[in-house]
Amino acid sequence: MVSQQEDGPVTSSIRSTLTDLLNPEKLEIINDSSKHAHHSAMRGVFSKETHFRVNVVSEAFAGKSTMQRHRMIYGALSKDFDAGLHALSLNTKTPAEIAKANEA
Repeated sequence: MVSQQEDGPVTSSIRSTLTDLLNPEKLEIINDSSKHAHHSAMRGVFSKETHFRVNVVSEAFAGKSTMQRHRMIYGALSKDFDAGLHALSLNTKTPAEIAKANEA
């Protein structure tokens, strides 16, 4: 399941990169940039796509620690960070982890 929303160029790039890398069962990208526009680090930044929450479920995470999962994503999105992406909040799970949580 891939969430549907109007994608800007950064959102589209994140979606494309993570889809290619992870073949996710679920990929949700939430643009939280408006919540951070007042931060001092954002002064003079006019992009509407700087801060995101990303929820992704993928078998590609199997056997990897949370740190390894996040490094995979940050490495894959390095070009987006170079182009102005400022921050990601990541929630990375495997399908088995989701199934186990749903059983509880």
